[in-house]
Amino acid sequence: MNLYLDLKERFKKMAEEHNFFDEAITVVSARTLSSEEAIGKPDRKDFPLLKGKEVMVEASFRECRGHAYTDMPGDFKGSMKDILALPLSDNFQRAVFISSLNAVMRYLGYISNTIHCKDKEPGICADQLPEYIKKLYGEPKIAFVGFQPAMVDKLSRHFLIRVVDLDEDNIGKEKFGIIIEGPEKTDGILSWGDIIMATGSTSVNGTVKTFLGKKPVIFYGVTVAGIAKIYGYERYCPCAH
Repeated sequence: MNLYLDLKERFKKMAEEHNFFDEAITVVSARTLSSEEAIGKPDRKDFPLLKGKEVMVEASFRECRGHAYTDMPGDFKGSMKDILALPLSDNFQRAVFISSLNAVMRYLGYISNTIHCKDKEPGICADQLPEYIKKLYGEPKIAFVGFQPAMVDKLSRHFLIRVVDLDEDNIGKEKFGIIIEGPEKTDGILSWGDIIMATGSTSVNGTVKTFLGKKPVIFYGVTVAGIAKIYGYERYCPCAH
């Protein structure tokens, strides 16, 4: 299955079913948020959003909002038809599409928690994660995809964990007693882990299918809200709005 073609078809059916396609008042817009808009002022300062490595794109549809991470910032405004016409050939276009999907699905009542948590909430999210995993899987070895510092910090205190990341500033560095590994180690890390915990932004960078069908996967974050609902994926994002 081509994930993006399938998503386009599903999104198109939503638009047709609810008569969004041809309504002149229906406008989907996406904009790049400042780090403070996206995440507020959390206690720790090592989140990717605060370091400028990734940005948050926000789509608005009838006053409902959806977020998505991307490493390709930009601005977009258009109709639902324009969104569906995007070729989804790069990370920006996919972020616009996915954030828009999140906003529309939220408007329809299919999903919630599509707006990134702020201030102390990322820390609360991380605090709750170890118990969440223990309830589902006991004491698994965790293959963690995408360095999320608060989560990795808390998980490293309870589980065996290996972390793979794309950020060259992190690769090879020791974080919380763990050496962050590069993408060339991905297959080995996935084979090693009992479960996979992957950032939802893999749905934007096109790698999401790498993590499916091998073993239990938990996606974390706002980006993957709509996709997780559509395909029944496990998603952890308790403090989003």
